[in-house]
Amino acid sequence: MAAVRLPLPDADSTAADPTVNFSQARLAFRQLETWLTSDEAATASEAQVEEQLDQRGRELLRLLLQAHIRRRGTGQVGPALRVFPPPATADGSADASPQTHRAAGARHGEKRLHQRTLHTIHGEVTVQRVGYAATGQVSVHPLDEQLRLPRRCFSYPLQERLVRHAVQGPFDEAVANVKRDAGVGLSKRSAEQVVQEAAADFQTFYQRQQRPAPKQSGPVVVTGIDCKGVPMIKPEQTLRKPRRGKGDKKHKKRMATVATVRTQQRRVRTPQEVAESLFRATPRQKQPRTRRKSPLPAEHKRVWANLLASKDEVIASVVQEVKRVDPTASKTHVALCDGERALQKRILPALQAVVPAVLLILDLLHALEKLWQVAHCFYPEGSEEATAWVRKQTLRVLEGKVSQVIKGMRQSATKRGLSGQKFQTVQRVAKYLRRNRKYMKYDEYLRQGLPIASGCVEGACKNLIKDRMERSGMRWSLQGAEAMIQLRSLYLSGDLDDYWDFHLDQEHRRLYPPGRWEVVER
Repeated sequence: MAAVRLPLPDADSTAADPTVNFSQARLAFRQLETWLTSDEAATASEAQVEEQLDQRGRELLRLLLQAHIRRRGTGQVGPALRVFPPPATADGSADASPQTHRAAGARHGEKRLHQRTLHTIHGEVTVQRVGYAATGQVSVHPLDEQLRLPRRCFSYPLQERLVRHAVQGPFDEAVANVKRDAGVGLSKRSAEQVVQEAAADFQTFYQRQQRPAPKQSGPVVVTGIDCKGVPMIKPEQTLRKPRRGKGDKKHKKRMATVATVRTQQRRVRTPQEVAESLFRATPRQKQPRTRRKSPLPAEHKRVWANLLASKDEVIASVVQEVKRVDPTASKTHVALCDGERALQKRILPALQAVVPAVLLILDLLHALEKLWQVAHCFYPEGSEEATAWVRKQTLRVLEGKVSQVIKGMRQSATKRGLSGQKFQTVQRVAKYLRRNRKYMKYDEYLRQGLPIASGCVEGACKNLIKDRMERSGMRWSLQGAEAMIQLRSLYLSGDLDDYWDFHLDQEHRRLYPPGRWEVVER
């Protein structure tokens, strides 16, 4: 049952001056306490009481915050301020003369009381602060710096809630959730701008992040790189066509390079166990409950993607992440690939420059898909014969007998008299397997407990991009897509909390650089 929303009472008429006390909040609390002991509350359901506490409690917290801001004063720090320009020249180089820089400061001697509205998670509050002004100059408000207020009219906790909702679902849902939770209405455009600004420190964050302790990660470092398309908005001039031609789509996709770096424990398996898990037709029998094992050590995992950078730049960031995870190069390094020669030629030399040895492993599932293509040349699609053939060849591949598999499929194609498209398919798959057989030593990899499937990077493509950015009707601008990918990668990597603290610190340095002004006499 929905709770009955009662109108909030007026607290009192205390004057809004710097000496105001917390009387409004105290009165609101007493009225809330009175309602909780009233006959009306005694007959209300728990849900109705809970709703009233949420409604009235939010207003109580807003009054407390408003009183605290008033108690902080107006930020009048002296008769006048001398405001200095940024210590950099037009070409971006540092000013060689600090004395010249400080002498160029402009005197702000006119004081005016300015009011700004701040939307917070508790509601709307006002900030009365003194602005130091000068002709032709931007006013300076010391109270904004003392309170570390954002440039926008939305408080940082409100922006954080919006970002967390936006990385998990569409902007419309994020705006609606913020409206429901905080009672603050935002436009979709404002939400998109907040998200883009929130991703400003993504690159700097990982460059300065501390290295994890070696004891907190497994002995195997696994890297993976893949590509995933993001539906983009075409430029306006390309949209205005009387009629699109054949194959000319209204929107297009831009390829994002997806990368993953993770650590894991070794897991030794046999080829028979892997083949059984891939072709199991009946559900696995439920094992009897045993004593819970001791928890495994925490593993490092980071996923990210980039729309703007080239593959070489993304590979360079992968190398930096590998160095951060394994600074002593003492772990076993594995690079999983899908057979794309361009990536194989780039990632292997890049990783070998920072670690002594790297194992490049072809994803088993990509090789398995090639075997299915050949099976459908020999047997009808969906037949038991095709499944049995693929299962037999998969086991041989897992046992390291790739050359025998290649030889066998070519002989079968000749004996069956295949021609045309089917014969070309067999030859193409045989060529693919022969080219990648040095990366298909699965029997050795399984004995060493190494991964043989790129599930992490494939999952990153799905979780990072597809689940959020390829929903029905979604189209992205380049800047909006890049910002969303960066923030969602932080969310999926478990770094969003640390990043937000770092972002607020960097934002404060940008808005209020130290030494920007000093107090002077009139």
